[in-house]
Amino acid sequence: MSPEKIIEALIFVSDTPVRPAQVEELFQQEEFEGMEMNETQATEIMETLLDKFKSDEFPYELRRIGGGYQFFSKKEYYPYLHQAAVLKNRKKLSRAALETLAIIAYRQPVTKTEVEYIRGVNCDYAVKILLEKKLIEITGRSDAPGRPLLYSTSDFFMEYFGINDLKDLPKLDEFNIDESEFQEQFKIYLEDSEELKEVLDEIKDQHPGANPSDN
Repeated sequence: MSPEKIIEALIFVSDTPVRPAQVEELFQQEEFEGMEMNETQATEIMETLLDKFKSDEFPYELRRIGGGYQFFSKKEYYPYLHQAAVLKNRKKLSRAALETLAIIAYRQPVTKTEVEYIRGVNCDYAVKILLEKKLIEITGRSDAPGRPLLYSTSDFFMEYFGINDLKDLPKLDEFNIDESEFQEQFKIYLEDSEELKEVLDEIKDQHPGANPSDN
């Protein structure tokens, strides 16, 4: 097996740019005994591969990135690959993730605590997945005690579901939430009555029509 093929395979399977110094270090391992490879030789081979994959024969190309080399699909194939990725990700969204996403979409910006109150279960994993898939993003912090993060849908969310504006979302009745019960969950975090009043006033601002008690 030639060193050139080994280096090509190393770059192919790596999700980060491969540097010539890394290749040299790898070839120093005992598994590669009998194969000589220094940083200069690795660079020369990578440059040769750079020219090789410019050919129209290949749907991907090699690029220099951050001092290393990495494979990328060629730009003319992007529309097809992007759509395939969207469809693949859409199939993988669990019911829990979809429910969490729906709540964020209709109540944004919203804290994770609010989402968990509506769903009635912990949403840590669902929020993590939605962030990884770039369907939601952190858009700030609430003024409530502890300054919890606020979540909103991303631009990719609209592309993912094929809508041009959040106004295009299906019209739904307001989530049916007992605001007085919603307020009660915050009392376990607060000891100062003035802080409690501020939180209740904030809830009233966030949910027009509610009439929170000042107790």
